[in-house]
Amino acid sequence: MTNSSTVTLDEGLFFMDSRAGSEAAPTIVNSTVARTREYLTGAEVEALMAAARKSSRYGHRDATMILIAYRHGLRASEVCDLQWHQVELAAGLLHVRRSKRGTSSVHPLQGDELRALRRLQREQPPGPHVFVSERGAPMAPKSFHAVIARLGERAGMPFPIHPHMLRHGCGYELANKGHDTRALQAWLGHRNIQHTVRYTELAPDRFRDFWRG
Repeated sequence: MTNSSTVTLDEGLFFMDSRAGSEAAPTIVNSTVARTREYLTGAEVEALMAAARKSSRYGHRDATMILIAYRHGLRASEVCDLQWHQVELAAGLLHVRRSKRGTSSVHPLQGDELRALRRLQREQPPGPHVFVSERGAPMAPKSFHAVIARLGERAGMPFPIHPHMLRHGCGYELANKGHDTRALQAWLGHRNIQHTVRYTELAPDRFRDFWRG
């Protein structure tokens, strides 16, 4: 993967390619934390994954967790609870099981995701969960929070980060590409579309022609 990713949603499919993004993502303000927004850009996700690969013997696991959480808009609990029976490597499908009464769905997996998951499956002991700790137990959301915070510092992020910023990053990236709110709602598993509107309301494309004659 490169420093910037392009995301497209076409007939239910989710893709990333290596073209550099030309549009800045929207900015929102959180008054309680010293950061200007609550999401990560594609380039920042890449930097986070690169930091993970360099960090420790579990770098591939951590980088894969980041990739899957970002691509599929997973919450920390959802990526930590992910089990191998939800992953169809041969078919290239991920059965997404949402928490918080969210709507579950089936997402396609891209080539880099499949390669990362196959390597992870080869390198770790057999077990039901995709992402496990050193002791072989499922990764806990609290541990994932600690991993993301530590990697954010190592990657030189200008503000403290947390796992939910990956989910928000997914939503904003798709909205910035002009995908409609209903498709985005289905991808993120929102039961209430009002939870999805935040992404499309701040997408820069909606203002593109305002000053054109």
